[in-house]
Amino acid sequence: MGVFTESVKKVSRGAIDSFKTFPAAMGSALAFALLTAFRINLDWPEQEAYNFLLNSLGWSFVLGAVFGLAAVTFVKSRKKEKSKFAVANIATAFVVAVSFVLLYFFGGYKYFPEDKYMVISGIAMSRVGVAIFVSVIAFVVFGALRKESTGLSRSLFMAQKSFFIAAIYGGVMMGGLSSVAGAFEALLYSAMSYKVYQYIGAAVGFIAFAIFAGNFPDFSKDEVDEKRIAAEKQPKFVETLFSYIMVPIVLALTLVFLIWTIKTVATGSGQSFIMLSGIATGYAVAGIWLHIMVTEHESGMAKFYRKVYPFTALVILAFELWALVEQLNKSGMKSEEYMFMLIWIVAVISILLLMFKKSRAHSKIALIVAIAAVVTVMPIIGYHQLPASMQSSRLESLLESQGMLEGGAIVPADSEPDREVKEGITDAVVYLAYQRDAKLPDWFDRELESDVEFKKAFGFEKTWPEYEGENPEYMGVNLSLKPSSLDVSGYDWVLTMQDTKGRGEAMVDISGERGKYEIVWDMGYRGDGIPEISVYLDENLILKENMTGYVEGIKEKYLPEKGGFTEAGLEDMSLKLSTDELDIMLVFSNIDIYIDESNSTPGYNLNLQAVYVDEK
Repeated sequence: MGVFTESVKKVSRGAIDSFKTFPAAMGSALAFALLTAFRINLDWPEQEAYNFLLNSLGWSFVLGAVFGLAAVTFVKSRKKEKSKFAVANIATAFVVAVSFVLLYFFGGYKYFPEDKYMVISGIAMSRVGVAIFVSVIAFVVFGALRKESTGLSRSLFMAQKSFFIAAIYGGVMMGGLSSVAGAFEALLYSAMSYKVYQYIGAAVGFIAFAIFAGNFPDFSKDEVDEKRIAAEKQPKFVETLFSYIMVPIVLALTLVFLIWTIKTVATGSGQSFIMLSGIATGYAVAGIWLHIMVTEHESGMAKFYRKVYPFTALVILAFELWALVEQLNKSGMKSEEYMFMLIWIVAVISILLLMFKKSRAHSKIALIVAIAAVVTVMPIIGYHQLPASMQSSRLESLLESQGMLEGGAIVPADSEPDREVKEGITDAVVYLAYQRDAKLPDWFDRELESDVEFKKAFGFEKTWPEYEGENPEYMGVNLSLKPSSLDVSGYDWVLTMQDTKGRGEAMVDISGERGKYEIVWDMGYRGDGIPEISVYLDENLILKENMTGYVEGIKEKYLPEKGGFTEAGLEDMSLKLSTDELDIMLVFSNIDIYIDESNSTPGYNLNLQAVYVDEK
């Protein structure tokens, strides 16, 4: 019990000392926690107008929390002057301010021109995300700068160890406090708001970050620091985990991948590029990380792994390069190909460095990873622009080969192109239509993603590749309400249903002559996926209608003959219900139904536009 108590006291002291060691970082983390609490308190309809502002602040505070750790670690590991410590914290505050200004004034956009409020663009969030990621890398590298440091592998382990300690303490606190709150709600106050759990989560998250920051030693000490030695040293059970469990697993996976590579090359059987890239990426990243973690291990298994892994990884990555070239020849560069190509380059360089530089390669690998992350969000060559530019060129070449691009405008084909050309045009158009952060040619309209606009512009319908062999067949229909008028003179109320609490339910109250009505729209997330509506009068259930019958009618009429995107009139997009007290009409804006014929698994989405109610 004494050991446990002392451990808790040690962690608590470290969490408190973190405010003194990393003041700007902890200030940013506290600001983020308070901002989160404010957002929890402010419900969504009221919060919507401030959402862009609050998101900009939130991203900036997170960046400040991580950048502050890296900045202080740098000056403490290199300089001892108090003025340098102050500069690091002032720089952190400056980074927070600049990040907020850039996000709020230059990082917003409207998804649709008619939208009322702006949101943060994907590329703006990605750039802040990369800044956070680079700050994490810098923090680990700066932690290994001290002359007495044994290298980046120990600094990386120290950071991971601190993270898991904070996660364990945070998880225990979250579970314990949530249990107390749950017991209080169940036994003493059943009307307790669900927001209590969210407040607990915000508080625990901040405390966990304080524990994480407090676990690190004083990086300014030149003499032998016992706390640092303890923080960097891998316990015996961790060495056993890495050398005798994880290394054999990765070696076994290596053998499987090598056999699979040989089989694939010999038989010519193709695999999904997404699957291939995922395998190669996971194997390379995990393998390099494990290689760094066992750098100082003296076991025979660890030594064998350090020698063998680089060579086998290069063989597997060479095969993945062949798959990448095949994919690029097939459909050009897209986001998946771009990211895989960048990770492939980083992995190959990192493995070569490990082969020739051994442990001296670790800091260089960290630098290469940071540079690659920055490249992904740069103008022109970033993930948002380079693939879009190459797909634009691909589409332009296809259109020009068919005489479908004249005077900077798309014209319908005089005669229907070959299937391969139609598939290429469809593929490129659909990809480009969703690239909101990319600059596209003036002749390209994102509305071409619509089936109707596509056929109008090109003269043929979207054409997808035909798959060989027996593949599962899917049926689906996407109905949208056709523009029309509706006589609502016979109804007393029109209700708009919105799930403001994130529980999969929308509720609206009405005060009528007979009493208080409560209309509940259950979206079906917790059941079989089919929504249902319930109506209560003074807490007595007077109507409970599942949408199963209505959905079956839609399926019978529109599947499979009229699958795809279809407009439907009010007669199909509405449902009338009646009780002794009320007449109700549900009007849907969209209805999506999907069925996997291989296992008859259905999927439903009924978007309720309005509910019209008349009290009899």
